[in-house]
Amino acid sequence: MMDDLKAARNAAPESPPQPLNDNSDHVLVTWDGPDDPQDPFNWPLKKKLMVIALALFASVISSMNGTIISVAHNPINEEFGIGDAKFPNSYWPIASCFLSWKISEFDPFFSSPTFFFICSLVPIGLAQNFTTLIVVRFFSEGCVQLLSNAVAGIISNVFHDDRARSVPISLYVTTYLISTSLGPVIGSVILQYLSWRCIGYIELIWTAAFFPIFVIGLPESRGSAILLAKAKQLRRVGKEAYTEEELHRIPLHRVVINSVQRPLYMLFTESVVFVATLWAAFSLGTIHLFTQSVEQVYRQLYGWNSLQAGYVQVAIAVGEVFGCGLCMYTNRWYYDAAVRNTEVPGTPIPEARLYLSVIGGFLGVTGGMFLYGWTSVSAIHWMVPTIGLAMVGFGTTAIIVSNANYLVDAYRKYAASALGAVGLVENVALAFIPLASASMYTDLRFQWASSLLAFLSLALVATPFAVFKWGKQIRSRSPFMKEAIIERRQAVLQQPLRV
Repeated sequence: MMDDLKAARNAAPESPPQPLNDNSDHVLVTWDGPDDPQDPFNWPLKKKLMVIALALFASVISSMNGTIISVAHNPINEEFGIGDAKFPNSYWPIASCFLSWKISEFDPFFSSPTFFFICSLVPIGLAQNFTTLIVVRFFSEGCVQLLSNAVAGIISNVFHDDRARSVPISLYVTTYLISTSLGPVIGSVILQYLSWRCIGYIELIWTAAFFPIFVIGLPESRGSAILLAKAKQLRRVGKEAYTEEELHRIPLHRVVINSVQRPLYMLFTESVVFVATLWAAFSLGTIHLFTQSVEQVYRQLYGWNSLQAGYVQVAIAVGEVFGCGLCMYTNRWYYDAAVRNTEVPGTPIPEARLYLSVIGGFLGVTGGMFLYGWTSVSAIHWMVPTIGLAMVGFGTTAIIVSNANYLVDAYRKYAASALGAVGLVENVALAFIPLASASMYTDLRFQWASSLLAFLSLALVATPFAVFKWGKQIRSRSPFMKEAIIERRQAVLQQPLRV
């Protein structure tokens, strides 16, 4: 998922069209000055907020696709004569690795992946065998990831600086996590009254109903696409007009190769990226693991069925909301760190983004896991372990938002590659960590299974302290971070940042 949080787009030069040569008909199409109203960075704040709100809503109704059908595994298994032991029903997010990672640095227009997502929902309710369900779920998850990329791209397209983007990024991560956590809840409501096939039908209905609103209400926000349309319009009236991107177009195969090579290179050569990847993947994978374990725990302890257990996961979503609120409240910690920055005076220190991750990792994820594990006893009221689930949701949001913001600030224009590496491992974790749920909670029992996860979380909480202590040395050894420092220094010398 963090591959969706792109660092920023490369804005076109902020100057009027300039001649390419002596022929006055040949022009380079750029913005008409720094205040060009067509530039998405210059849109009115009201328009920006409307676009972001609509994009986040689209993310909510699509992202729950990965977990909404998980509560229906029993009727699916019975109808097709298969079992989770042969092919667990939690593998779906693995599609994101192959269908979106290679294009994590692209910025697809919003309507295309939405349309293909709608098309992929049609066969879910019509599937006559499990193979068909596998194929369509695979592609529907890939479309969801493309939609997530588009939403993250919209945020970086309309907000220019880090301060302006911090709140939308926090909201984006939170809406993704909440929709993932609420997927089983919505699925339980549908399954209580209708068949499992109706889950796909209802998803199809609500997505198709909002599709026209997304197409009409979400204007093109990619600066390069707006300039390209402007150039094409000039060419239609006889002008030889081209954008800078057209004149320096990189072959598609080279773009794809670069988008694959750089994230892998950074994953294995940048210690910060490697550790952030492990922590984010573990935290996000834990949310999906709990999606699988909650039914097992609450069924054995309290005699609940899968539908009742699905409702419990509202607690995770509640915790994620509180985590988002704390992320936005503690942004001041990051900006206050500017007075301590000796590398680029006047700008915040990147590792200040990680302060909240320590709170979320220690009190949230680690504490929540211990509480969930050691209160999973039939004599204890079900609300107590449920509070543990809420704490894990709170901590996961804090960790993922903090890590994403840190990578964006530390790597600047290379952040998309860093987040692409994180996103790859996240999606693998989402696919495979939940597979261990049933056997782990059976063999180790509820208390020690959750404790094992808590101890792993506790070890990961220690990693930010190394960044706090040696952050400057880490940046001095990283060629990517050193380039980001130079870029930040140049930004300080330029005109005041725009919202």
